[in-house]
Amino acid sequence: MFGYYFNLALRSFRRNRVLTALMVLAIALGIGACMTTLTVFRVLSGDPLPGKSGQLYYVQLDPEGMQGYTPGGEPNEQVTRTDAETLLREKRGDRQAMMTGGGVSVTPDRADLTPFLSDARYASTDFFPMFQVPFLYGNGWSQQDDESRARVVVISSDLNDRVFGGSDSVGKRLRLDQTDFTVIGVIDEWRPTPRFYDMNSDRYGELEDVFLPFSTSRDLQMGRSGNMNCWGDSRGDNTALNVPCAWIQYWVELGSEEKRKAYHDYLTSYSEQQRAAGRFERPTNVRLRSVMEWLDFNRVVPTDVVMQLWLGFGFLLVCLLNTVGLLLAKFLRRSSEIGVRRALGASRAEIFKQCLVEAGTIGLAGGILGLGLALLGLWAVRQQPASYAELAHLDLGMLLTTFLLAIVASLFAGILPAWRAMQVTPALQLKSQ
Repeated sequence: MFGYYFNLALRSFRRNRVLTALMVLAIALGIGACMTTLTVFRVLSGDPLPGKSGQLYYVQLDPEGMQGYTPGGEPNEQVTRTDAETLLREKRGDRQAMMTGGGVSVTPDRADLTPFLSDARYASTDFFPMFQVPFLYGNGWSQQDDESRARVVVISSDLNDRVFGGSDSVGKRLRLDQTDFTVIGVIDEWRPTPRFYDMNSDRYGELEDVFLPFSTSRDLQMGRSGNMNCWGDSRGDNTALNVPCAWIQYWVELGSEEKRKAYHDYLTSYSEQQRAAGRFERPTNVRLRSVMEWLDFNRVVPTDVVMQLWLGFGFLLVCLLNTVGLLLAKFLRRSSEIGVRRALGASRAEIFKQCLVEAGTIGLAGGILGLGLALLGLWAVRQQPASYAELAHLDLGMLLTTFLLAIVASLFAGILPAWRAMQVTPALQLKSQ
């Protein structure tokens, strides 16, 4: 039966080629604009660690003085080195990691490569298993390496390709900031989007190329990067222990809701102890947000992307309204034909089905053309200077969504014209003939 309706639809299209082309173009433009903005939004608002993000929590404390205090306000977005090392040492979570960003100079042994700068991440040992970092060669460092300030380093596959030609570099020497380090691991392709673990850096940019123990970075006084909030005398070294400066990100892994509540109580108790000791002056104010809660709090999706998404759906709606008008004109122009079919025994339901098949076929054609326009739009997005632009691409799920949205949209647009068409009275049409 569907094949019969489809053949009738094709015959109808051939009789009204210009009108059919206009409807296909209208659907394609709406779908292309909508899918381009939807794809960009999906890339920027996705879960960076599917299946694991609900177990990772970002820790916030409020160690500042009373100056500038606002009751009920948000605490610092980062913690002090003293608090981070204390929480790490007490190990109340399943896993925990303290970290900060930095930069190092890389001096290759190869004569054809000159020294260059690379972004670095100084972290504790649980960073790699917590964030499910995949390894191409080797693995991360141990807790003993943390404690001994070992000269070990994990590098990205890009840096491994650049310095070691892509071979297994585990055990080889790499000179960083004029100090020799031993490569113990090479990270495979890994790019959580957005870079949730440090919202003070480029949220959609390339990840760091160098990872080394936090303790080692402080022992060698390596350069750091990112925001820092100080509220007291640092005596010339803002990164030293017991300095009133918040500059470290702290994450904890908790495998259940009971553990989350227990850890929140632990943070509350810890803050009260520090306040009793005179370190914390403000009332206890802690936060423990999951990955997605932390992303929502930081509003990671740029405002212009959200606006573009709404504009894309608005444009699709306008295109659908135009398609409704064109379909209505097309179907009512065939009133005499519909009247004859009704007089020959066709039911209203058959007329309705026939019109919906025509609308769906137009949607399918519009979806194919709209897919091409969406790919063209995403290519244009990738030419933009924004760091998230290169991430915009259509995967299989979005391809299927494109066709599904096109067909559903066209069927929706065809309901009113099809309903009007099936209301045609055979007697009036035959009398006019």
